[in-house]
Amino acid sequence: MTDSPLTSSPLPHDPLHERPNRGFHPLLAEEQPHVFVDGCMQIWPDADLAFAHRLGCDVFAVTALGTQVGLDTALSDLMYWHAAVRRHPNLRIALDVADILEAKREGRACLLLASQDGEFIGAAPERVEAFQRLGLRMLIPAYNRDNLLCGGVLEHTDAGLSGLGRAVVAECDRVGVVLDLSHVSRRASLEIAEASVNPVVFSHANPKGLVDNPRNVDDEQIRAVAARGGVIGTVNWGPLVFKAGMTARPTVHDYLDHIDYLADLLGTTENIGIGTDFSLGSYPRHDHDKHGPHYKTVMTEMNKYVTTYWRAPERFVDGFAWYPEIVSVYGLLRERGYSEDDIAGIAGGNFLRVFARVWPGRAAVGGED
Repeated sequence: MTDSPLTSSPLPHDPLHERPNRGFHPLLAEEQPHVFVDGCMQIWPDADLAFAHRLGCDVFAVTALGTQVGLDTALSDLMYWHAAVRRHPNLRIALDVADILEAKREGRACLLLASQDGEFIGAAPERVEAFQRLGLRMLIPAYNRDNLLCGGVLEHTDAGLSGLGRAVVAECDRVGVVLDLSHVSRRASLEIAEASVNPVVFSHANPKGLVDNPRNVDDEQIRAVAARGGVIGTVNWGPLVFKAGMTARPTVHDYLDHIDYLADLLGTTENIGIGTDFSLGSYPRHDHDKHGPHYKTVMTEMNKYVTTYWRAPERFVDGFAWYPEIVSVYGLLRERGYSEDDIAGIAGGNFLRVFARVWPGRAAVGGED
């Protein structure tokens, strides 16, 4: 037996926690060779950010803006992260790919500022440029419900991309904001992929061909993103891995089946990434579908058999419920026959390729503006 690469968490769990909190992760003893880009995650006020660079993740695509908020709140939310990075020298904001590569060499981690909703834009597409200049680098136009830009995935309407939404897509293309199709309707995802001149992504979604969950994506959506050089960020959040007929917590092997599915469907690993939907810090109460009975449900089936406790690690697959378990994921991918180049791409290289195509500035150290 070899020594574990993990150490204990530097902070004790809050005594009010009824059980281990999924937002406090053990640490890795060693730096990992691959650049790990987590395409979607959240950070809460009690996160131990001073240790974020020791989790095995190099880029945290943090949900930097609240969902379904107005302009003032969105601006305040975004600037919070600049202040957080000033307090923590182990972190930096990712404005271009060179920032990410430099941080990796320095033993630091990056925050990629992302929004899971576009309602703060209102009817003013020019706000996209303002937020991009303040560091926003990825945008989901609608979070689950229909809005002025496009349809949401949990609505029954399957509304597409509006005229205003097309203007926002054009602005994202012009100023360099990655368009993320997670949480938008099926029709909107296809129309955005068609309208954008840049690669687009699903930051955190799995193939519907394996798990028919409203938040997962079908083969046509997957091919549409891949055809434009985009990435599907596979997610280890349990409800999107919970297959029909399961009666127990899904495992990391069930999660890896989704990577296999994409590789088989596309004939390549170049369009596969990871978006964990993990938290740093205490996840707020979320033991039911917050959209209520008027929307499609996402968590219902797994809730019946696993847990409804919103901070439970069991909300994620067994074997990939903590950031440092990415090391085991790499090992399991090798066992499934993936090459080291494949693994490097899945870990983060494929997302980096998209970022280099879309974001302004230096693509890599030594590049030109």
